[in-house]
Amino acid sequence: AAETLILNHSQFGWAKTYFTKVHGLPNITPLVSSVQETPEPIPTTVKGTIPTWIHGSLLRNGPGKFEFGNQHYNHWFDGMALMHRFQIEDGQVTYRSRFLCSDSYTQNSERNRIIVSEFGTLALPDPCKNFFQRFLSRFEMPKPTDNASVNFVKYKGDYYVSTETNCMHRVDPDTLESKQKVDWSKFIAVNGATAHPHFDPDGTAYNMGNSYRNKGAFYNIIRVPPERDGPEDTLEGAKILCSIAPRDKSKPSYYHSFGMSENYVVFIEQPIKMDLFKIVTGRLRGKSLNEGVYWDPNQETIFHLIDKQTGKEMPVKYYTKALSTFHQINAFEQDGFLMLDMCCSDDGQSINNFLIQNLRQSGEALDEMYNTMSRPYPRRFVLPLNITSETPLEQNLNTRPDSTATAVCHTKNQIFCTFEDLHGEDLKDYGGLEFPHINYARYNTKPYRYYYGCGFRHLVGDSLIKMDLESKKFKVWRQPDLYPSEPVFILSPNAEEEDDGVILSVIITPVKDKSTFLLVLDAKTFEELGRAEVPVNIPYGFHGVFNSSA
Repeated sequence: AAETLILNHSQFGWAKTYFTKVHGLPNITPLVSSVQETPEPIPTTVKGTIPTWIHGSLLRNGPGKFEFGNQHYNHWFDGMALMHRFQIEDGQVTYRSRFLCSDSYTQNSERNRIIVSEFGTLALPDPCKNFFQRFLSRFEMPKPTDNASVNFVKYKGDYYVSTETNCMHRVDPDTLESKQKVDWSKFIAVNGATAHPHFDPDGTAYNMGNSYRNKGAFYNIIRVPPERDGPEDTLEGAKILCSIAPRDKSKPSYYHSFGMSENYVVFIEQPIKMDLFKIVTGRLRGKSLNEGVYWDPNQETIFHLIDKQTGKEMPVKYYTKALSTFHQINAFEQDGFLMLDMCCSDDGQSINNFLIQNLRQSGEALDEMYNTMSRPYPRRFVLPLNITSETPLEQNLNTRPDSTATAVCHTKNQIFCTFEDLHGEDLKDYGGLEFPHINYARYNTKPYRYYYGCGFRHLVGDSLIKMDLESKKFKVWRQPDLYPSEPVFILSPNAEEEDDGVILSVIITPVKDKSTFLLVLDAKTFEELGRAEVPVNIPYGFHGVFNSSA
């Protein structure tokens, strides 16, 4: 299934781009269907051996409920947050899960209908109101959801679940109980923040969030201090480090994450655009938020560098062709260059393809859905840092040996870049790679050799991959009808080498009821060490972290 590009002209004369030619994809409806929570810990059955040095819990987040009453959510990102905890101690594992008690979940449950709008679902006016009240409700600004279903994040030692709006929830990592709703906008002037903060070794957190002011939208770099002043402390002390004006203030870019090296925050302004007028008037027009998000392949992608110490944006801008990215792998500085590694696609329409009805398709319709979505691949951009008035124009500034990336200075503040692949041709047989993970504790912002991720020979991950950047060769864990979650690396005690540790991933299947298991792989050999089978159904989730109790 080598990657190909063919155009299929229908009888109406329009062209559809096919990126792959995959046939016979299995139906995965159970992986995007509602499940029950398991609020009390239950035992698992361990097969093989789970190392006794692992002490802690894998915390994962993702959608777990896709309807209330007879009303259904439209988009995968809309499902109600279901938190999972795999507690690992002395080679044994227990499991529990709990729905986040968000305002969205509580209000929807009380009324048994969708009360709060989500990314792809517009809540309908209350049928109990009279016609005039229902009409007026279309003119109200939609309140941002607090359905924090994307990730577990850590600020000042506390765990929160987060989505991309201004509301997070502080949760107890042991019981998964919701403790406190925390609103970013009460501390700094932002209207949201990503679910993928970065951390300095001292615990200082960096994030990004948009603000919408009279003069239009701005992108903001956020810094949260590592220490707390009191037990009730949440985001006190958070500061906006830098504000960046979008290319078009009425149509800022959508971003899911950002890059960070030792000295710089790297913001990737990609041509997935948010039409603010369409979003603000969506309720009036009966349209959900996602209908205001679109891909503009005619715009270039811009890399902005912000100095973490001074908060100043660098005057040099780095440009590349239109691409879309959800997750960065790593970024590090070396010999006057900043290496930015990330998973990229050449097409950015996929965000609107993850409708639940698409994920539940089967047969030729499912194959077509998959084949018309661009695959994500790991790529490196090499950004030269020391640009001066003496820098030569119109020649490749990338002097790194064995690097095929280019960086050409067109004007003193404008550099055009092309990427190099962080993989060989054989990765295409596995559908590219997403959900990247590294040995973050020791190698984030530093030169590194290995990264891990999911192969995507389906609409969700269907393999686990370990890539060696020196050889561009990779190891794979893949079994029929099994769908692994994002791999999480855990460093072993007394680790000396970068890949001394294990990989944790939650494996689910659509073909057998209640057949979930936690997989433990040796990170070095990528061989299975053990698995902990748990008799529950879990939908395919998004992200998670390991909370060490060692």
